[in-house]
Amino acid sequence: MKLFAVLLFLVASLTIQAQEVAFNGTTYKVKGKTILKDNTDITKTLSVEEKTKILETLKEQKTLEAERVKAEKKAEKKEKKIQKALKQKEKAQSNFEKSSRKFDKATAKYESLKKRGRLSPIKEIKWVEKVEKLRYKRDKFEGKLK
Repeated sequence: MKLFAVLLFLVASLTIQAQEVAFNGTTYKVKGKTILKDNTDITKTLSVEEKTKILETLKEQKTLEAERVKAEKKAEKKEKKIQKALKQKEKAQSNFEKSSRKFDKATAKYESLKKRGRLSPIKEIKWVEKVEKLRYKRDKFEGKLK
């Protein structure tokens, strides 16, 4: 966001102030339709062809600058998309690990209670449902991970 603000400020300041144009080895400043060389107005001394070529060069420079800014924005957008995808993958991995631990813990506890014979038929049904629900969640997060 800061980069965008800086670029916007830079573009705005370039359009408001005089812009420099390098033409035939000489640097000119263009303010509107006046052309300056070493801070002196030489618009009237230049030929029509030179004026148009200088203004065309300025136009080309502006176009190139706009394309560069557009490419930077595109690259920034792509970078954000990659970061978002990475973040989602990390979250999916975390969810899978968490659900896997819960499933393993519940399965171990169910097996332990079942071995000791401490489960009534109603509690056993509830435990089986709980274990199946946790297995479903684990499988769901595993699918999202892939």
